[in-house]
Amino acid sequence: MTEATQNPTAHQGSETREFSAEVGRLLDLVVHSLYSEREIFLRELVANSADATDRRRFEALTDGAQALPENAKISINPDKDARLLTISDDGSGMNRDELVANLGTIARSGTRAFGQKLESAKPEDRPSLIGQFGVGFYAAFMVADKVDVVSRRAGSDEAWRWSSDGKGSYSLEPATRDKAGTDITLHIKSDADEFLDPWRLQDIIRKWSDHIAWPVTIMRDGKEEAANEGTALWRKSRNEVTEEQLEEFYRHITHNFDKPWDTLHWRAEGTMEFSALLFVPSTRPFEFGEQMRESKVRLHVRRMFITDDAEILPPWLRFVQGVVDTEDLPLNVSREMLQATPILTRIRKAVTTKVVNELKTRAKDAQSYATFWDNFGPVLKEGMWDDPTYKADVAALSRFRSSAVEGLTSLDDYLTRMKPEQDAIYYVTGDNTDVLNASPQIEGFKARGVEVLLLSDPVDSFWPERLGTYEGKNLRNVAQGLNDLEKFGAPETNAAEKADMDTLLPALKTALGDAVSDVRATDRLVSSAMVLSAPEGGPDLQLRKLMQRSGQDIPDVTPVLELNPTHPIVHTLAQKVQAGDKIDSLAHILLDVASIQNGETPKDVNAFSRRIMDYLAKGATA
Repeated sequence: MTEATQNPTAHQGSETREFSAEVGRLLDLVVHSLYSEREIFLRELVANSADATDRRRFEALTDGAQALPENAKISINPDKDARLLTISDDGSGMNRDELVANLGTIARSGTRAFGQKLESAKPEDRPSLIGQFGVGFYAAFMVADKVDVVSRRAGSDEAWRWSSDGKGSYSLEPATRDKAGTDITLHIKSDADEFLDPWRLQDIIRKWSDHIAWPVTIMRDGKEEAANEGTALWRKSRNEVTEEQLEEFYRHITHNFDKPWDTLHWRAEGTMEFSALLFVPSTRPFEFGEQMRESKVRLHVRRMFITDDAEILPPWLRFVQGVVDTEDLPLNVSREMLQATPILTRIRKAVTTKVVNELKTRAKDAQSYATFWDNFGPVLKEGMWDDPTYKADVAALSRFRSSAVEGLTSLDDYLTRMKPEQDAIYYVTGDNTDVLNASPQIEGFKARGVEVLLLSDPVDSFWPERLGTYEGKNLRNVAQGLNDLEKFGAPETNAAEKADMDTLLPALKTALGDAVSDVRATDRLVSSAMVLSAPEGGPDLQLRKLMQRSGQDIPDVTPVLELNPTHPIVHTLAQKVQAGDKIDSLAHILLDVASIQNGETPKDVNAFSRRIMDYLAKGATA
């Protein structure tokens, strides 16, 4: 939502603001592309009301002005004659600025990406995008041709009205409300009569919102009737809860439409007591990797929501969602106290260990676990980098692509395939596993039957150094494991005649000058002519590339150019040197091609292009 241009006719604090063109387009997509699941608008609005009421209760612990009324609830009032549906709550409410900010969620949730995803999605997949992008409020426009929001912030005497038809603009003006909270009034479309029927509304609440802790009521024939049970599922034993109830609660708390890949439901008793109900999604939320790293598991104290910022789980388990409810913390616990209390520290450790053990159990089903790994493996691997307590557990849970086998493999499986004389686990890092599998960097290892793990996630450039070893075997980047090749013997493919490197290497060093730190022969190449490597003790080239992408200022590293003495191109270069020909241009072409093989752009693209064109123009055959 753009910052407003006030309407010239605005008076007494009223004004009209324009949606940005992009947001207007997305509103149109939401209204027309999610038609088949119109009922979810009610789930989203009731969930927002419940969150606002939770927020007010938490704020009231430290601010008496926020105190909730004793009969706080969420009310749904259908008016068939006026064709109005009103959802009211006693929550924290919003002032004028908060109405502008909070009803602009679409604009803060990746509008362009959302629009592209929505347009390309299959009709049956579109509903799940609502929760993933935080556009739940705007689902109201699927059933309403106008929406009015009247809200009064707790602790304030002022109320404001936000109104929009969802077609391009919204208005703001002062309003009246006798108490704090929010009323959302939908002017129901002519083809949405079902959402004015109390019985239909009751079915929707039972389906989507039955587990909300606050009472939800529906006005029917002039009487207010309870619409939900408000049961805290996490406090029930597992055998008292059906799979359908668990799935409904999962959808409520995650705003997803898939079924959970795994559900953890248990109660801890003894020195500390808490109940937990956690879920691992079966699909990866769109733009998941761009989210904040903090865990958002909800902390409750005696059923009352306290915060979702307690960091119950470490960042590398942030894909897990759910509720942890304890008796051992005071209701007026502050965020500062949460960070310092040893009770929460013990709860965090117990919950993390439970999740890790559950993943170990689920990992025994390789096919199912592969689905999980494709969704959340890159996040889980972060635990090997930033959590010394669990890094060995995460290593055992991790799966990798390999030069030796199809599909995924574990480190334990890798150990069973190691050669007798092998004392290290070899890996190579890059941006794409297929490219890595064909990379000159691993030719010598593959030719000798030594397996190499192909690591293509950004975190893969960091965690191997932190993990160090696995089951007594060092993890070694192939760039640092070149000297190990001698112990595995020479591959048969390297039996070809070698070029005269004694004259070629000095000539190349002279031609390339400061562009390389060294030029040397290597026996790790089989079909490739050359490869770049980091100088002794220098940073890995892939790590350096990642750091540059992230905008970090790092010292420039001059690479080493390594040549395959048996390759025809190297033979040709050696012959040219022996004949007294100049090889400056060819030497730079060789270096630039090696850079391209390494996934980098030549430092001087124009110079590279000129050299190639000159070489082709001369009709060179070398």
